[in-house]
Amino acid sequence: MLLDPLRIPEDAWSHGEVLAALAARDIGGLFRWITSLTGASQSRIGAAVGLEQGYVSRIMAGRKVTSIDVLERIADGCRMPDQARTTMGLAPRQAAPPTGTGRRAPSEPPAIRTWQEDVRSAAELWRGDVNRRDILRQVAFSSAGYTLPALRWFTAPDPAPVTQPGRNTIGQADIDTIRAMTATYRQLDNQYGGGHARDTVARYLHQEVTPLLTDGRYDHATGQRLLSAAAELAQLAGWQAYDTAEHGIAQRYLTLALDFAHAAGDDGLGAEILAAMSHQATYLGHTATGLDLARAAGRTARRAGVPVLTAEAHVMEAHALAKAHDERACAAALHQAEQALDRADRSSDPQWLSYFDEAYLSAKFGHCFHALGRNTHAERFAARSLRMDNRYVRGRAFNLALLASVHAQQGEPDRACVIGAEALTLTNQLRSARAVRYVRDLQAQLAPHRRLPAVRHFTGRVDATLGPRR
Repeated sequence: MLLDPLRIPEDAWSHGEVLAALAARDIGGLFRWITSLTGASQSRIGAAVGLEQGYVSRIMAGRKVTSIDVLERIADGCRMPDQARTTMGLAPRQAAPPTGTGRRAPSEPPAIRTWQEDVRSAAELWRGDVNRRDILRQVAFSSAGYTLPALRWFTAPDPAPVTQPGRNTIGQADIDTIRAMTATYRQLDNQYGGGHARDTVARYLHQEVTPLLTDGRYDHATGQRLLSAAAELAQLAGWQAYDTAEHGIAQRYLTLALDFAHAAGDDGLGAEILAAMSHQATYLGHTATGLDLARAAGRTARRAGVPVLTAEAHVMEAHALAKAHDERACAAALHQAEQALDRADRSSDPQWLSYFDEAYLSAKFGHCFHALGRNTHAERFAARSLRMDNRYVRGRAFNLALLASVHAQQGEPDRACVIGAEALTLTNQLRSARAVRYVRDLQAQLAPHRRLPAVRHFTGRVDATLGPRR
């Protein structure tokens, strides 16, 4: 079970003032009580429940919280016992105690979410995202927020049959349409960045996919294929939100996509989603979480019997290890990635895995060696990564920025500026916060050489294109 960073004694939840606040869903009053009991700051409360500090402040000043999903997040972050959860109108997290006992067995497992509950949660997320509900934008990324979904992926029993006696019959044509739209949106994502079609994908999920899931009539086989297709599109939506630095929303999308993949019995897609979760965690500096998720992705990929996914998982593992400066373990993971890719038969790869090729692998090798300060190796792999499919415009911008950064680290600012200018030109065509960050990082790396004409010119171009750095 997760540690309780707020250290709230379980018996404290039976206090009259607390029960009154819970019954009224007075979250501001609840947070003020937590502060008085534990001395926790707004930032600490926010970190525990996965909300931005500014939003916690507004809640404590009287802002109401009505979203069930956010109330669930608060209940989980505060580790409310079931009595407190039910007082607030939420379902208990654990099964009822055995007959004749007054308390729950300590080892009793959490109640399992049904796929219908996952669908309801997803529908609420998609609707809120389309309506640009402010509360979604206040949900912060939390590394602990990936712990329970990943644990649920491995420990939950086989899901109940995915059948529904809805009004409208769902057929293969409906599922094929979702997959075709996903392929189109994925192409736009690679070419123009996550911000280009993110809102469109959210609307498609809300307006087109939700009715199929909630009102459709389907048998188990069709229901599994429908959930798998929805999971693939939700994973893409999460990736787009990650690319636009909406990390809390991205985490929500990826978590629900993983739950859908489990209900669909789709281990291959589950491994891909776990790898994406690892990618995000490592990017945000949560290397221990990134490492755990990468290893979970590898275990799932091996279970699925897809060597390319195994290679991807090893690459994500290596990147987290490189960020943690564990050079020996990183090298071992990279070697395993090469071996797995050599064994792969790419003829049967799903469409969503086509991006993982030699150029992508070289780029990840380059990032690992760059993080370890092994500049000669990093330069070789970064240069090799540019032998890539030109349809991946965002990926090329990333790889150019990587190569420029390696040259800057090697003390070659003129060369770094030339390559960085190419990255900047592509970045200006994208709606990608990650691409902007890589160019800004390069600009910061070149700051010690600011007196050189090439650096002054490059810095001026960056500020003119992206705006002055704040």
